Amino acid sequence: MFFKQCLIMRVVFVVLVLLRVQHVHSASKGVVASLQAKWSMTPLLLETRWAGRQIFTSLSLESVRSYYNLIVKKAGQFLTDLQVNLLKLSLSLRAYSPAVHAFQQIASDEPPPDGCTCFVVVHGQNACSTKDMKKLLKTAAGRPRPYLYKSDHQYPGVNGTDLPVAVLYAEIGTKEFNTFHKVLSERAQEGKLIYVLRHFTKNEKMLLSGYGVELAIKSTEYKAVDDTQVKVTTDNEDENDEVQGFLFGKLKKSHPDLQEELGELRKHLLESTNDMTPLKVWELQDLSFQAASRIMTVPKFDSLKLMQDLSQNFPSKARSLTRVAVNQDMRKEIEDNQKVSESMGIQPGDAGLFINGIHVDLDIHNAFSILDILRTEAKILEGLHNLGIKGSSVSKFLHLPSSTTVEDSYALDIRHSSIMWANDIEKDSMYRHWPSSVQELLRATFPGVIRQIRRNFYNLVLFLDPIQEESIELVKLAELFYKHNIPLRYVIGFVLVVSADDKVDGYLDAGVALFRLLNYISEEYDEAQAFTVEVGETLSVDTVTAYLKKKFPKANAARILGVDSSYDDNRKAGGVFYRKSGLGALPVGLFNGIPLSSEEMDPEELETVLLQKIMETTNFFQRAVFMVGYLFCVDVVDFLMEQANVVPRINPLILSSERRYLDFTSSPVADDWDDTTMFSYLDSKDKTAVVSKKIKESLIHGVCLQKSSSSNCRVGVINNPSGKPTEDNSALYRAVWASLLTQSSKNMLDFSLKLLKEENVELLKQGTKIKHLLKQVSGGMDHDAFEKKFNTMEVDFLHSQQKYCKEVLKLKAGQRAVVSNGRVLSLLDEEEEFSVEDFHLLEKITLRTSAEKIKSKIKQMNLNAQKASDLIMKVDALLTASPKGEARKDVKFLKDKHSVLQLAQREDEVFYDVVAIVDPLTRDAQKLAPLLVVLGQVVNMKVQVFMNCRAKLSEMPLKSFYQYVLEPDVTFFGNNSLSPGPVARFTEIPESPLLTLNMITPESWMVEAVRSPYDLDNIHLQEVSGVVSAEYELEYLLLEGHCFDLSTGQPPRGLQFTLGMRQEPLMHDTIVMANLGYFQLKANPGAWILRLREGRSEDIYQIQAHDGTDSPVDAGDVIVVLNSFHSKIIKVRVQKKPDKLNEDLLSEGTESKGLWDSITSFAGGPSVDGDDKKKDVLNIFSVASGHLYERFLRIMTLSVLQHTKTPVKFWFLKNYLSPSFKDTISHMAKAYGFQYELVQYKWPRWLHQQTEKQRIIWGYKILFLDVLFPLAVDKIIFVDADQIVRADLKELRDLDLEGAPYGYTPFCDSRKEMEGYRFWKTGYWASHLAHRKYHISALYVVDLKKFRKIAAGDRLRGQYQALSQDPNSLSNLDQDLPNNMIHQVAIKSLPQEWLWCETWCDDSSKTTAKTIDLCNNPKTKEPKLSAAVRIVPEWSKYDNEIKQFLTRVKEQKEEITEGRSSSSTHKNRPQKVMLI
Repeated sequence: MFFKQCLIMRVVFVVLVLLRVQHVHSASKGVVASLQAKWSMTPLLLETRWAGRQIFTSLSLESVRSYYNLIVKKAGQFLTDLQVNLLKLSLSLRAYSPAVHAFQQIASDEPPPDGCTCFVVVHGQNACSTKDMKKLLKTAAGRPRPYLYKSDHQYPGVNGTDLPVAVLYAEIGTKEFNTFHKVLSERAQEGKLIYVLRHFTKNEKMLLSGYGVELAIKSTEYKAVDDTQVKVTTDNEDENDEVQGFLFGKLKKSHPDLQEELGELRKHLLESTNDMTPLKVWELQDLSFQAASRIMTVPKFDSLKLMQDLSQNFPSKARSLTRVAVNQDMRKEIEDNQKVSESMGIQPGDAGLFINGIHVDLDIHNAFSILDILRTEAKILEGLHNLGIKGSSVSKFLHLPSSTTVEDSYALDIRHSSIMWANDIEKDSMYRHWPSSVQELLRATFPGVIRQIRRNFYNLVLFLDPIQEESIELVKLAELFYKHNIPLRYVIGFVLVVSADDKVDGYLDAGVALFRLLNYISEEYDEAQAFTVEVGETLSVDTVTAYLKKKFPKANAARILGVDSSYDDNRKAGGVFYRKSGLGALPVGLFNGIPLSSEEMDPEELETVLLQKIMETTNFFQRAVFMVGYLFCVDVVDFLMEQANVVPRINPLILSSERRYLDFTSSPVADDWDDTTMFSYLDSKDKTAVVSKKIKESLIHGVCLQKSSSSNCRVGVINNPSGKPTEDNSALYRAVWASLLTQSSKNMLDFSLKLLKEENVELLKQGTKIKHLLKQVSGGMDHDAFEKKFNTMEVDFLHSQQKYCKEVLKLKAGQRAVVSNGRVLSLLDEEEEFSVEDFHLLEKITLRTSAEKIKSKIKQMNLNAQKASDLIMKVDALLTASPKGEARKDVKFLKDKHSVLQLAQREDEVFYDVVAIVDPLTRDAQKLAPLLVVLGQVVNMKVQVFMNCRAKLSEMPLKSFYQYVLEPDVTFFGNNSLSPGPVARFTEIPESPLLTLNMITPESWMVEAVRSPYDLDNIHLQEVSGVVSAEYELEYLLLEGHCFDLSTGQPPRGLQFTLGMRQEPLMHDTIVMANLGYFQLKANPGAWILRLREGRSEDIYQIQAHDGTDSPVDAGDVIVVLNSFHSKIIKVRVQKKPDKLNEDLLSEGTESKGLWDSITSFAGGPSVDGDDKKKDVLNIFSVASGHLYERFLRIMTLSVLQHTKTPVKFWFLKNYLSPSFKDTISHMAKAYGFQYELVQYKWPRWLHQQTEKQRIIWGYKILFLDVLFPLAVDKIIFVDADQIVRADLKELRDLDLEGAPYGYTPFCDSRKEMEGYRFWKTGYWASHLAHRKYHISALYVVDLKKFRKIAAGDRLRGQYQALSQDPNSLSNLDQDLPNNMIHQVAIKSLPQEWLWCETWCDDSSKTTAKTIDLCNNPKTKEPKLSAAVRIVPEWSKYDNEIKQFLTRVKEQKEEITEGRSSSSTHKNRPQKVMLI
């Protein structure tokens, strides 16, 4: 017994020693993934320029690190500490690199002159020196002005349309830049030109961050690793049964008496050291709670890092978690909190992130959009902090509800006497049979049916000038209804705006004549009859008199139309109402008081528009009745006119959603405007602070100028003279200002109003002194105080005010403006009136949208009236200027003692309130934990993390290792040089599992692997010595869009767009799909031109409008600028040309040669021209991922070529191909004489996402067939990579599909021993197929023209979207989807010989097989390679031929490389020089 114990102890000791050796050995293994931009590294200085908006001069320092430190230091002079930290994060992310590089692409379109590192373009011509530039400026007027982008950096100065534009392409900080900048900035300041700067740089590659890298554990049920030596298993397992260096087979033979003990030790070693041993079901159940318990028990400052470690390395941490005891108090608290979170729509296991109450959806947001949120919030947080609002008070102001009223929903009060109502649903007899109860609104009806209820729910008011032709058309609408006695569903009223001149009668003005005629009929006969007047095509006095004579022959025309008409009452009222309303050009309509746009007022569209408005408004009334029981006993019109959106006047200047605000949050060192020189050095924020302080001093005695106004208004005045202020010309303003500072409110107001009378102003202009006028206008003023102040006032403060108006308010000299709580309303026109009604409207809007809510919060702070008023103004300007989004959520937990991780903020600093809800063992936690760790290093945060654990897990919650690539600051090497950027580094990963590498990037990124000798789809660290490196490249940024036909409102299926530059207009193209009219285009940072593709698209359609682009709506070219990592989504509206209304885009027609045809072959294979020849090309589509399937793909390619004489073009899905395949396919195409194209498509964001790589690839096989290939391709044949073709696929292409869009081969039934595995013969599939066959997706032919014609792709995507929400449906996505849709999208069953598979087909049918597929066998699970060698005799021959070919290609490359190396060595060898 003692001996046994000693042996076990020795074994354990050796185990421990070997464990250390094993650990050291494995530490050298791992995976490193990096992602570089396709464009060159952009200088940090230029990125800082974009982030901080400051131009720096030349910087020259010893090292890159000191250069960077100086940039940050310089930025710190303009930015706060928080803003500097956010700047560092943005530089680490290279967030502004696309903006800098965009100008590089624009420069390349000029193009740049040879040998110039810096050049200027003046109206289309460029120069490399200031001397040449000056020559170009002299002749600039004769050339067209360049297009300027929204993102252009324009030097502050005069912006006149008659000035020449000089565009400088240069790198800030260089000597060349300084030379040009000096000349251009001086001329811009002098008002001689417009100076625009665009960055122009040259540099090396850079690495990006802000993405995730996943190493997902693959199933090894079917061996799919590229290994030519198929291993043979033996029965003698114990002989080689090695665990941690111990050969247990030999140990058991040597010590047969210790069999049981050695077995226990082996089990212990396996379970304790092999973290990847599968867990039992009962061990899985509480893993989420166990992880939460572990996190909650460590010190708080380690908790987030522990969550990061557990979630990102869960597969190797799982076993250790099973030994953690769950805190039962925590479990109970989590379950109680989940009852509350479910009310917010957050289920157990779901994640949520809230920054200051803003919901950050982790599926949509990324590091770049979160940085934007932090920057926006920083401005608000620092602003409130600077205004003295700190601590818990900040949250109260942030969560104030923002107004939801937008510009186009303001309504005008329609209860006005000038409206002539044509009908009244509540009183007119024709509506007497309609029910009057509002309860009818809740009665169920068919969609689109308008309920007949005897209430004036819908009111249309038309403001018309009867003389206008457009007005006659609208009057005829009402006339039409009454003539046919049709009961309108809405009330219609007219406001006739006619001449108000008393001297104008009905014989002089047709409008006046019609107005008097209508009054006559209404008074003498019937109001309704008045609107049946037929005035003909045009209105004139003659048509009115003729109608009067015809219809009312006994009427006295002179008494009705003449000077002394008795029917002229209220004639002026319509014009007064119209002018007071502030509405735009006539005719104009109001629907329930809301103005209709000019497009909606089109008589042909008006009826449709009204029906749509009625349907929308019905929902509003239904809610009012259902929720609060309104409308039962109130007047409907009164109810409508008492809504919050009703205003007394429609003034677009006040109601516009485009608003500009002043920033009152600064506290400047200098606070006086009497020193104009000092004032001019202040920035905009400091100038505003000085002005607001000085204005406040005058407001102590100030009152609102309109005495009838409420007590909510204060008024101050700033002078913006049209000329330079002097003592002589500024007496009037200085007098008003002196009275503001010295007099009581009443005296100041009386004095100012008298002084501003026209006759007194005229006297001052003639040279009369103020003291001479004082006795006439002073009243009860304090003369001494006034005169003392007036006589000591200098004009410098007026110069400061003038400068403030120009530089901050952006006003021209003499231009007027109104500033309300920081909001600037510029009156552009000298005649533009800002009336008393406008001031009332502005006051009402300001109070209702924000000021009242802010006032209620500030009232709780117990400040004196003056400070409170000032704070309301400043906080209102700050909060209202912030971008509006979803309402902030106040996330509270029921209990937070045991299950909520709470990390306190640093006191007395600006802080972000961050709430996270997460299950620590989810994909969301993998991203959220590192994000919170990095954000904690960047900003001051108060963090609450609610553990939202799932109970009773039945499977592993995470099956992958994960790294989120994000750093808080730029990193440097030890020698102070700049690091290219961060990488994802996986270390201490178990070597046993088979892994596949996935890049999880922002939605708009298209990424590809560019360098790696390893099979990134099958990483097996046991077979690797060292580190697996993978280099990826951001190949494209995605431009997405939605396109609709203006006439039909439907997407124009099959419409093609192209994207390019001026020099090369056709670089990328795409097809519009019917689903949401979606399209996508590949691009990189720069300015791009979007056009309809030449051919049928351009012949039939024209672009009518576009949103989200960077060019005006009426511009000839649609210009789109990509200058950030954010998604760019545009909307395009097209319309058929008048002569092409009956043309069908997808019908037969000739398509011009374009990009699809120009890139026919990357290998220089024979191009095929002409329609007849095109039909002879075999188009083969296939997908592959991983070296094994790429090996199969090459063999499939060879087998296709061996059995056809028809030219072949292969279409390979580029998304998942390895670098080695992309490197060699061009050589293979050249050697074997075929064409190929690498196609790619980004999975659309709106289509349900798959997370497993295999399922994504299956999706690409079926979901995007209509948009992957050009319209010129009629038919495409999909062939699985692991197939061997034995027949001419031309037969399959030419096979009659009998009207079906595609043909598939059914599964074989002949191998009887597999009957139990034929799932389609029982259950759901048996009933769904209804005796139809279930088809295999390894081979199919698609008639793309028919496929697009019947919108098969759109139907498949629609069905996929519905079914894929259930994780248990579409197990075999590429097969199940078309078979599920067999009733909607027919499948032609191909003859059985077109696909033979040993798993399902018997041996006798193999002889007639035209293709052989290496199907997985669920019974034997035989590896692919061994099956290929055994089943297909010719497979090895093909394989050897490909191997030999690849060897030759490799040798040729090595020879070329060696030749270059030798040549380089020869060039660099020292030359002998003979001296004579």
